Amino acid sequence: MFDVTLISDTTEGGIRKTAFLTCDAVCSQQIDIELDGETVRSVRYTGGCHGNTQGVGALAAGMKKDELIARLSGINCKGRGTSCPDQLARALKML
Repeated sequence: MFDVTLISDTTEGGIRKTAFLTCDAVCSQQIDIELDGETVRSVRYTGGCHGNTQGVGALAAGMKKDELIARLSGINCKGRGTSCPDQLARALKML
């Protein structure tokens, strides 16, 4: 119900680049993630609350994937059952 959908997954120069469609319950439509091993290099959202999604992306950069999953899983936006940060956690769980 709140799952993300992987739409692309490539590796260039040792950097894994993925893109996920988010569920309809959140404002953002897509999350682009770059990983260097288990470390998040960048997170970019398409749509959503621009300042908040930029903030999440800035805080995520340089963090370990599992740490982000632990911190962001289950965050609920306005009783929707998920949120843009929770959608990022769900995407990271798939990687």
